[in-house]
Amino acid sequence: MKRLLSILPLVAAFALAGCHKPAPKTSEAQNARTVRVVTLENQSLSGALAASGDLVSREEASVFPEVSGYRVSKVLVDLGDTVKKGQTLVTLDPALVEAQLAQAEAVASQAQVQAQQAVDQANRVKDLDNAGVLSQEQIDQRRFQARAAQATAGAQAAALKDLRTRITKLSVTAPVSGLILERTVRPGDISATGAATPWFRIARDSEVELAAQLSQDDLAKIKPGQHALVTLPNGASVQGVVRLVSPQIDNQSKLGVVRIHLPLNPDIRVGGFGRAVFTEASGSVAAAPETAVRFDADGASVMVVGPDNHVKHVPVVTGQRGGGYVQLTKGPPIGSRIVQNAAAFLIDGDLIRPDTGAPVLPAKAVGR
Repeated sequence: MKRLLSILPLVAAFALAGCHKPAPKTSEAQNARTVRVVTLENQSLSGALAASGDLVSREEASVFPEVSGYRVSKVLVDLGDTVKKGQTLVTLDPALVEAQLAQAEAVASQAQVQAQQAVDQANRVKDLDNAGVLSQEQIDQRRFQARAAQATAGAQAAALKDLRTRITKLSVTAPVSGLILERTVRPGDISATGAATPWFRIARDSEVELAAQLSQDDLAKIKPGQHALVTLPNGASVQGVVRLVSPQIDNQSKLGVVRIHLPLNPDIRVGGFGRAVFTEASGSVAAAPETAVRFDADGASVMVVGPDNHVKHVPVVTGQRGGGYVQLTKGPPIGSRIVQNAAAFLIDGDLIRPDTGAPVLPAKAVGR
């Protein structure tokens, strides 16, 4: 009886096992995720062209001393000062040249008197040629002495004028109005013409521009007079106007420069970095929805859908943005199918079920 009772549970277990049916296996196609797929096409991105560059002076003036060998007595301006054209920046010690001037004035006066005396003597023999009063040699000698004395007087007068000009150059003045960007001179320095480093650098009229660098293709979309929104290093933004488009492309970088005129603003400093968005530029470029581009440690990429609906990770290089799209300067060819918004959940080789409805752009793109 006990043996029978021990066998009954085993019989019941086998009976239940015989009644259970194994779960049906699912295929890869049945497990495929449905994702939205878009075709990579050329898009017209308006107001999305952006470029970066350095903040530079529209025009700079360098200030050098015009006379050599004089000691700097006073420096009247400093970095960041705004000066006017003709304003005195540095004064040089006049003691040496004043002594030279007094001596030159005396020598010039003496030479003038001697010249007048020689001319008078020459005039006395003006009509005595072949008269027998004086020899022709004596007459010619007086006339020669008069001309020589006049030449000496002229040379002394020129030397005196040079010294007087030097005195005016002892005040080093600003050649233009504007903002002082650099100062290298100090009291006690000795002036020297032909120096490699200027005493001052002045931004003419305090005007600062952004020298933005663009590729040859993008450069063709920019014209003088177009507006640009420029972001400054401190995060503030100002409106600028394109003043000049470079007529040449750099041979090495293959980039051209666009000069953007900026308003006068103390926060705009030469040497800083800025970024411009050209709000009136447009062009047709290969572009994908922003949601289709995935960023990770390896950079930007998209998921390309093959003919068999398997996906493949493809690296891309992004460019300008606008209207919810981002330019792909390097990546899959036009006409490729890419995953719009589920790339982060897929890996190479996954099979998907494409949903080819119209792409849904992010809300922030509306009204751009």
